[in-house]
Amino acid sequence: MSTSATARLEARISLDLHSLLKRAAELQGRTMTDFVVAAVQEAAQKAIEQAEVMRLSLADQECFAQALLSPPAPTPALVRAVARRRKLLRPE
Repeated sequence: MSTSATARLEARISLDLHSLLKRAAELQGRTMTDFVVAAVQEAAQKAIEQAEVMRLSLADQECFAQALLSPPAPTPALVRAVARRRKLLRPE
């Protein structure tokens, strides 16, 4: 049997919120702990996704797509950098 490490989380909440959580857990046939852990996990995943996912306006999407389809010509600095890279990585 495999055991995984756990940590304890405690929070002070109002009696109204406690009653609300208890009722919601009962309606789903879960313990309060199971209900709260699932809700907190879902909220944490949503918060991380919102922080990591870039959302663009329609105009920004069109600008991005246009840049991919018709990239600008390389600048002189980029041309020099690519040449230096090729020279460094050229097999001897």
